Amino acid sequence: MSDNFAQTVKQQADIVKIIGDYVKLRKTGAQNYTGLCPFHKEKTGSFSVNANHGYFYCFGCHEKGDVFTFVMKLENVSFPEAIRTVAAKCGIPLPKREFSSPEEAREAGLRRQLIDIHEAATQYFEAQLKSPEAARAREYLSGRGVTPETITKFRIGYAPDDFNDMRDRLKPHFNEEAMRASGLFSAKEQADGTHGQLYARFRKRITFPIANEQGKTIAFTARALDSQDEKGRDIAKYMNSPETPLYTKGQVLFNLDKAKADMRNHDFALLVEGQMDCISVYMAGVHNVLATSGTAFTEMQVRLLSRFTKRVVVNFDPDTAGANAAEKSIALLTEEDFEVKVVALEGGLDPDRFVREQGIQAYLAALRGAKRHSDYLIDRARQLFPARTADAKVKALNFLLPHIRRMPNRIHRDEFAADAAQKLGIDSQIFRQEIKQAAAQRVESVRSHTADPASENERILLRALVLPESDPARVLAADQLSQHPEWYENLPAAAVMETLANAPVPPNPLDAATDPQSHTLLALALQHHEDPAEAPHDAQTMTEQVEHALHALETRRLERRQREVRSLIAEADRRGDHAILAQLTAEKLQIDRALRQR
Repeated sequence: MSDNFAQTVKQQADIVKIIGDYVKLRKTGAQNYTGLCPFHKEKTGSFSVNANHGYFYCFGCHEKGDVFTFVMKLENVSFPEAIRTVAAKCGIPLPKREFSSPEEAREAGLRRQLIDIHEAATQYFEAQLKSPEAARAREYLSGRGVTPETITKFRIGYAPDDFNDMRDRLKPHFNEEAMRASGLFSAKEQADGTHGQLYARFRKRITFPIANEQGKTIAFTARALDSQDEKGRDIAKYMNSPETPLYTKGQVLFNLDKAKADMRNHDFALLVEGQMDCISVYMAGVHNVLATSGTAFTEMQVRLLSRFTKRVVVNFDPDTAGANAAEKSIALLTEEDFEVKVVALEGGLDPDRFVREQGIQAYLAALRGAKRHSDYLIDRARQLFPARTADAKVKALNFLLPHIRRMPNRIHRDEFAADAAQKLGIDSQIFRQEIKQAAAQRVESVRSHTADPASENERILLRALVLPESDPARVLAADQLSQHPEWYENLPAAAVMETLANAPVPPNPLDAATDPQSHTLLALALQHHEDPAEAPHDAQTMTEQVEHALHALETRRLERRQREVRSLIAEADRRGDHAILAQLTAEKLQIDRALRQR
């Protein structure tokens, strides 16, 4: 979908009317409307929409953007899908899709084929579960309390003990490239380095589709019915799809497509380990549940989760592996300022078994009794180091300190430290000294980063952002910076730039600076502006300066990402991760092309 079409839709779209379909807005100025923010809970409306500039901004949670950003965030869809949604609401017909290169067209065609082949595979597995061969699979599912309704809802299936059947059925409908790229098949490598005939990757296994946010199947987890093969060799209990152009395991959360609305409505997510845990809890009535699918929780999954809620209840398996996974997940979540609680079920049961044996009411009671993550970690430290000796206390201290240091909020850190000191019988002064040292290191790091004076490009943009709202230079700067916060992230003037780009200018522009560093940077920028020798001669000159400054910021961002991608390519090549390597190489080509055109 072309940039021209996106701009056409954006120009014709009435942002107040579009957002008004989701949020009750009231007029509070000539061009401003306010309402309750749909992205966080609040009693007093801090969500603002500016009709003239076509942007929204929340003074509470700081969500911001244009009409497309709003639809993307609220509907949890991609940018092209947001354009289609807004176009449909405005009655604008969609153009025929065009591609910038044959490679882009081929990649888009392959992705469509992969979506289709995964849907075909899902239907194939569903049908096979009803076959005579699948009697054992149906018996297993029944024994686990999986009802026909659950099987239908989660599209559970069965992969038969056959190397060729699914391949032969799909082959007439999909090309060789899609078959090989899907991850549904394997092939033995030949002596000459080529790969031979495809055969089914999943055999004699119960299949669980893994869906993307839109509910489209993009991968599978498959559970074996036997623990050993006919030759007595051990069989892995679970087998997952390999990473493909559709599927990167560290970027997907199982059941997100079904859980996202309830996560937002209840403002928390329940995080479990396995698919069966997730399915059992969901079918029992707790719909805001997600699973990590047995993989390590990742930063990408944390960022994905933060789009829906900042509150999480973790209920992993009680064994050692589950406890370790819970600790790592807590660390990632608290570092991103999530509110985290932890459930430890009685009897050492996992969620699936607990719900089946104790019932949903007992499970709901356990959720209501979830511990704060700090209490859970203190109990964990006492469990790991139960002795009351000085050595055990030191080990418990060392176990807890990394978790305390990760917490962004100083009050929460101090409260955690005080609780730990009291329960472990350690002098609280030791904890306070450690926390103080960590905080000092963090402040010093920030100071060293922000000590650099603002660049001339930053000063130009700050001067433009305090101009009257109708000034073309301010409109251009505010519009571009509100859409592209990544252009100025990590710059010394980032904080005040974000405030001015997303909100009306206060009567005294210096009031937009919320900290001394920003106040100084803004004052210096405005001082330059008042110097007649440096002031622009007319509005057109100022607009040109803004265009140049924005161009420089975007180039800086592209060059930074180019360096990151080069490093990631080298790492993917070292690991032999061909799927990720292909994605990164495609991104590098796009960045290189963009930089050449600048």
